[in-house]
Amino acid sequence: MNIKGSPWKGSLLLLLVSNLLLSHYIHNLSSEMFSEFDKRYTHGRGFITKAINSCHTSSLATPEDKEQAQQMNQKDFLSLIVSILRSWNEPLYHLVTEVRGMQEAPEAILSKAVEIEEQTKRLLEGMELIVSQVHPETKENEIYPVWSGLPSLQMADEESRLSAYYNLLHCLRRDSHKIDNYLKLLKCRIIHNNNC
Repeated sequence: MNIKGSPWKGSLLLLLVSNLLLSHYIHNLSSEMFSEFDKRYTHGRGFITKAINSCHTSSLATPEDKEQAQQMNQKDFLSLIVSILRSWNEPLYHLVTEVRGMQEAPEAILSKAVEIEEQTKRLLEGMELIVSQVHPETKENEIYPVWSGLPSLQMADEESRLSAYYNLLHCLRRDSHKIDNYLKLLKCRIIHNNNC
């Protein structure tokens, strides 16, 4: 590990590792929540065909593979992670609100949604702190994809509403997986000089 002259020391390195553990936890929760929803509501409905490429974060230019991610400069890579996290603030808030309003809302899904919302806020705060320490010249960038799916979660037609939930949970699982992988790559870059 070569961190001489690097801002990646002590508490900042611990924060990165802590964020990595938190992102892994969020991804596990989102995968469990998606599976629970899928088992309970979507059996045989074919929602997956509608969900592919319809995530609100699809407009972000993300690396296609590990090699592309490793080639991104650190500042852009950190900004990408923060943008993805910020783009989930509103959808997670509304997910929790709408699931609470569902008749017979499954406790397993609701509790995971609440936990994911809280932990994603923590992760975003941690990543913003890292960016402010590593790249203090970076202005807070408020550019991130906007989610416009609330009307779909509130539709009267059950099939359409369930499809919207499926899509949102599918996208959450996908993006939480990306964040988890990106933080693993960032750790690899910093601690192992990209030799992972």
